[in-house]
Amino acid sequence: MPAGDQLEAPSPDDKPKEACGVFGVYAPGQPVAQLTYLGLFALQHRGQESAGMAVSDGADLTIVKDQGLVAAVFDDRTLAGLGGDLAIGHCRYSTTGSSTWRNAQPAYRGAGTRHFALGHNGNLTNTEALATEAGMLPGTVTSDTDLVAELVGNELSQMPEDTGEGGDLEQALAAVLPRLEGAFSLVIMDEDHVIGVRDPNGFRPLCLGKLEHGWVLASESPALDIVGAHFVRELEPGEVVVIDASGPRSLHPFPNERVDPRLCLFEFVYFARPDTRLYGQSVHQARVRIGEQLAEQAPVEADMVMGVPESGVPAAEGFARHSGIPFGQGVVKNRYIGRSFIAPSQELRAEAVRMKLNPLRENVVGKRIVVVDDSIVRGTTQKQLTKMLREAGATEVHLRITSPPVKWSCFYGIDTGDRTELLASSLTVEEIREYLNVDTLAYVNLDRLISSTGAAGAGFCDACFTGHYPVAVPVSLRKHMLEEPAASPPGSPVQTTIV
Repeated sequence: MPAGDQLEAPSPDDKPKEACGVFGVYAPGQPVAQLTYLGLFALQHRGQESAGMAVSDGADLTIVKDQGLVAAVFDDRTLAGLGGDLAIGHCRYSTTGSSTWRNAQPAYRGAGTRHFALGHNGNLTNTEALATEAGMLPGTVTSDTDLVAELVGNELSQMPEDTGEGGDLEQALAAVLPRLEGAFSLVIMDEDHVIGVRDPNGFRPLCLGKLEHGWVLASESPALDIVGAHFVRELEPGEVVVIDASGPRSLHPFPNERVDPRLCLFEFVYFARPDTRLYGQSVHQARVRIGEQLAEQAPVEADMVMGVPESGVPAAEGFARHSGIPFGQGVVKNRYIGRSFIAPSQELRAEAVRMKLNPLRENVVGKRIVVVDDSIVRGTTQKQLTKMLREAGATEVHLRITSPPVKWSCFYGIDTGDRTELLASSLTVEEIREYLNVDTLAYVNLDRLISSTGAAGAGFCDACFTGHYPVAVPVSLRKHMLEEPAASPPGSPVQTTIV
């Protein structure tokens, strides 16, 4: 089935859905399309709805994007036709704007002889105000990424043509970026530059790497590793890095009073790969430490500790090490479950957990089990998993969660769902325990979680736990606010070349 024809379906679990992954490379003489493919492959966990890249050889800007996983959108033949010296790439999970071809990234805009492409990880909180200010009618743009591209394009269109001085895209960004509010880690390119942008709060990660003959930008450090780039540093909150033939240079277009580091805590808990480094700290080791903190905070007598794959496993190892309870594998994960299968009806959503996880009966029968998981959103996964473990012979199930109760929706690039869907927004811990039918339930407290990151003084966003939003959130903010009800994807080819 062609990538554009894949059937998109809800995931069988109820985890918060990942943000997006962005990648950029400036490497003249190198196979930048292949490097971008590898980088996106390493970031696939951050978005599975669509994938795309833009490549330039200094004259043409070619964009390929479609719905589906990275490996479904790009093959050897497609990559071989994408010659160039610089590129950006994107894999998407939708936060503002639905999952359609039209909202796949990178976004493109042209203004006279100027062309650029843009990829976005995050979510703007002043989307409606920006669209109104710019006089954009509903349906004119269908995602916040599309809106940013439109604003930058408008700035470019007001500049004189052929100044010969370069820097037009930088000037346009300098005019637009201070007007944006919310979460935005961006990669942007024209025919000569690759640019990385991190919002003043640094909600979403973005790092810089060095190739032997080039430079790389990526959401997470494993995307540098896979292309053979050496990690240089994370971009600072509020920083813009411009890469061209002279190398990288740094700009700071945001007022100092807006710079307030607030990296999303869920990056450490769940979203980031375990081999990623954030704030200079290993995500894997942070998760192990969270498990140790949980064992100290909420001890229990049990026979085995197990983690819910994947992010619950390091924490389970830490819990086991600190408590002295043996670590074991309690469930097997189906590696081939993705987001392009046909999901069951809503009535059977809970049973769909069985498609993803299956108990190892011989490991759990007759045992008191500690189950370590990263979060509870609606509780669907944990309720069904508890039922499965009891059916497999577990005598007790004790649930330990490596994040505090998720009581508030995220508006900074993570799809947690509406607050009314969040179990902890209306139920006490004891009521949740009864609903899930577990023997005991404990969440790590916020101070212990922050301490476990190893970067306690660095600054984090904890809005989904506390309701304290670092950037004001309009009441009207909603996922599909920019779209007309009947937007449909075009039936056009997925490759576009702009000369």
